[in-house]
Formats: sequence, C-alpha cells, structure tokens
Amino acid sequence: MTWFRPMGLLFRPASAAGWLISLAALAFCINVFIAIDRHSHSVSDTLYGIFPFWIPTLLVLARIADRTGGRR
Repeated sequence: MTWFRPMGLLFRPASAAGWLISLAALAFCINVFIAIDRHSHSVSDTLYGIFPFWIPTLLVLARIADRTGGRR
C-alpha cells in the first residue's frame, strides 16, 4: 500500500498512515516553533532555534514519503 502519492516534485498523503505521519510532523514543527519563539528576541533567533529541529524532521518525512510513494 502506498502512503504517499507523487505530486510533481512533492508528495501528498494518500492513506491514513500518510496523513498520520504528516500531521505528527506538522504538530511537532508547530510545537517547536512555539517553544523556541517564546524565548527568542528576534526573527533570526527563532530561525536559528527551529532549524536544528525542523530540517531533520522534514528530511525524515521526505524520506518516508519517497520510500512509501508511488515512484520507483
């Protein structure tokens, strides 16, 4: 079963598992943003703070989408 379907260069969720992992990644990124932004003094502080969390999360999501997507 495919969790994601190709949509140009990106992937979109195609099953409940795809939606669940996408929403979990989104919820994590929002939570990190709120926690980091609460203690930041500028936009650059926020960006530097979320970078180490968001990039690995989005890379893992992209890897999962690529492995469980329809492209081979």
